Amino acid sequence: MASTDHLEALTKVVLNNLRYQHDWAQVQAHTQPNLPRPLLYGLPPKRLYVHPDEQIDIIKAEKERGERIPQEPEVEWVLPLHLSEKWSPAQFAALFDAIDALPPGAADLAVPSGEPGREEQWRLWRGPKRGKRILLATVQDDSTVTYYWIFDGLVKPRQN
Repeated sequence: MASTDHLEALTKVVLNNLRYQHDWAQVQAHTQPNLPRPLLYGLPPKRLYVHPDEQIDIIKAEKERGERIPQEPEVEWVLPLHLSEKWSPAQFAALFDAIDALPPGAADLAVPSGEPGREEQWRLWRGPKRGKRILLATVQDDSTVTYYWIFDGLVKPRQN
């Protein structure tokens, strides 16, 4: 287990990197008793991830409408880790069990209850169909931060 000072410094490095290098808005630390360490969440300047099935639904809807559907950014979870830390699949599983798919503040992007029309099936992926995912922020000794997606369970590859 990392020391509290180490976790605070690591979290601050990633928070500043997201805010000042990547232009994220509303970046905040998130702590709760069942989390092994603080997480961050915030709003990136553009959409970072589109689920492969959502991508298909968007393409179908765009074809029906005859126009492009804008993809607004979503609030995302971020897990700061140092490169030297070794996490097991069990630790990641416990972390996923402790969080909701949507970070705080993301509820306003969710689909209202009720059945969306056929052309709006893609909207479900921003609410009830959204799987749990975390942007893993790996900090190196020189404060370089590298980001990787991690998912709760298996996710099929994107269509290019």
